[in-house]
Amino acid sequence: MMAHDAARRFRVCLFAAVSLLAAGAASGETAAPGYQISQTVPLGAPDKWDYLQFDPVSHRLFVAHGSEVTVLDGRSGGIVGRVEGLAGVHGIALVPGSGRGYATNDGRATAFDLDGLGRLGDVPTNSGADAVIADTATNRVFVMNGKGRDITVIDPERNTVLATVALGGKPEFAAIDGKGALFVNIEDTAEVVRVDTVGLKITARWPIPRCRSPHGLAIDAAGRRLFAGCVNARLLVVDADTGREVAVLPIGRGSDAVVFDAKRRIVFSSNGDGTLSRIAVSGADTYTALPPVPTAVGARTMALDPETGRLFLVTAEPDADESAAPRRKFVPGTVKLLVLDPQ
Repeated sequence: MMAHDAARRFRVCLFAAVSLLAAGAASGETAAPGYQISQTVPLGAPDKWDYLQFDPVSHRLFVAHGSEVTVLDGRSGGIVGRVEGLAGVHGIALVPGSGRGYATNDGRATAFDLDGLGRLGDVPTNSGADAVIADTATNRVFVMNGKGRDITVIDPERNTVLATVALGGKPEFAAIDGKGALFVNIEDTAEVVRVDTVGLKITARWPIPRCRSPHGLAIDAAGRRLFAGCVNARLLVVDADTGREVAVLPIGRGSDAVVFDAKRRIVFSSNGDGTLSRIAVSGADTYTALPPVPTAVGARTMALDPETGRLFLVTAEPDADESAAPRRKFVPGTVKLLVLDPQ
């Protein structure tokens, strides 16, 4: 009798386990992968860095690195070249199909050749040229001018300025939907501004008051959702059509970059506190904060290889004597690239 009862309980448990697995498969849900640092690549001097940009065509990674753009093989991690002769590089944009990229530096956007990495000329911008993005719908390049509180619009074919769009606030990062809309985080007014990339005018201004000093911005273009990283340890999900606040999720301190992995349905925030925050996206507006991944203090900027899911972050060794300073300092010559792979 006891053996019969045990066998029956086993069949019931087995049926329940199979049913749960089938339900998960039917809903399309899969477990989010874990991440860990798989490689560290020394970049050395100069001792400044900012945004990163990954090219899914060449599998190259472009790193804003002080007076140069350091270019690496995104698969091996080896340095393959440099765009030199720059001054305080911040943002990098790659123009699809043109064979050229742009790097913002010293009140200008410098065009460079993607093959030979030679400079192709400068386009003047307003002061504080920072983030830059290429719009696939119009083949135009948009430079966010922090101090100028506006956007410089560049025609990459002629390498000339098309227009300047006033924003009424300090822009941080931007995202595009590929359909003629550019979204910009406004740091000092806590807003997301939508710009028509064809008509070059503002079409919406959405307050996000629960987001202090929005920095990183990413988009789920298919799902029409924006992901704004905030320095007050929050990530806001915003409807890209209406500006409605959809969700608020916890992230680490000092967020500066946000990316969305559409293949694995994960939003990432790289944080200055040495963590990588992960938000799983499942179903219609269902978001789950996953355990953070340890990285390194100061690793605030990030790029994604959308095919492999590999993540790239940059930082340097912190100066222990300056750990309590308002603005952290780093040991000279220790700038490094962190490579994280899904497990």
